[in-house]
Amino acid sequence: MTEDLEMASMSGMTSNFATCAGYEIHYTQWGSETAEPVVMWHGLTHNGRFFDPLARALSDRYRIICPDTIGRGLSQWPENPESEYCFEVYSAIAQDLMDRLGLDTIRWVGSSMGGSLGMILAGGAMKDRISHLVLDDIGPEIPAATIQAVSKTREETPFFPTVQELADYFRVIYSQLSNIEFSDAEWLSIARRFGRRADDGRFTIHNDPRVITQMTDHPEDFDLWAYYDAITAKTFLLRGGRSIILAAETAAEMERRGPRPRIHLFEDIGHAPWLTTPGEIDLIADFLAT
Repeated sequence: MTEDLEMASMSGMTSNFATCAGYEIHYTQWGSETAEPVVMWHGLTHNGRFFDPLARALSDRYRIICPDTIGRGLSQWPENPESEYCFEVYSAIAQDLMDRLGLDTIRWVGSSMGGSLGMILAGGAMKDRISHLVLDDIGPEIPAATIQAVSKTREETPFFPTVQELADYFRVIYSQLSNIEFSDAEWLSIARRFGRRADDGRFTIHNDPRVITQMTDHPEDFDLWAYYDAITAKTFLLRGGRSIILAAETAAEMERRGPRPRIHLFEDIGHAPWLTTPGEIDLIADFLAT
């Protein structure tokens, strides 16, 4: 992980820490501090390094901030995960971080859980500060059956002797969930960004396995229609045609109400588009520039 941070740093990324809402938060930053800011917030079991390819591609135009949510990446793990892994806490952290960085108006790109957090902020406490909102395969509701299924996917933390075996694990998991294809080198990069070495020397995922309790202990967190309907930011919804998180019916309802987003469908992708291909990057770049 440290080596990969150093390599990314040579490409223009910096690794930073700040204390926000009582937690030590890690975030990576790309681009000039004088450029217009874009906040990119990752999904439930990822960390801010999820956005490395997209952030690198857009860093010549924007100042990009990619936080690790508590319990992920290099951010602090909470003492009471069952009560602290929730949007109430994440929202407080996000607002404090934006204030500390002096960001008055921002563009927000949220993948999965990060999109849910974006809806909460854009329809609530940061309504007047978020000008553009990208929602990566997430809506104001998630099917109950999906919540139950997803909550069981990480019952045991996987451990592997080598980083290559962790890469192979991610290939199986995300190929099934997202229906994506990456090269061997790309899967290895994902393992380096999403993995860490455990106390016994083996490799494992770089997050607290208890982050999944948000879905089991706080299912109300994902009922967000009231926030969604209050959003006035320009909104762009990316939907995977094979997604188990964002149903076609929910996307259609989103198109009729609230910010009435522009929608792009990736027919053969599941949950969620990884925002790494030139086509995906161009879609987001064009939207953020409007």
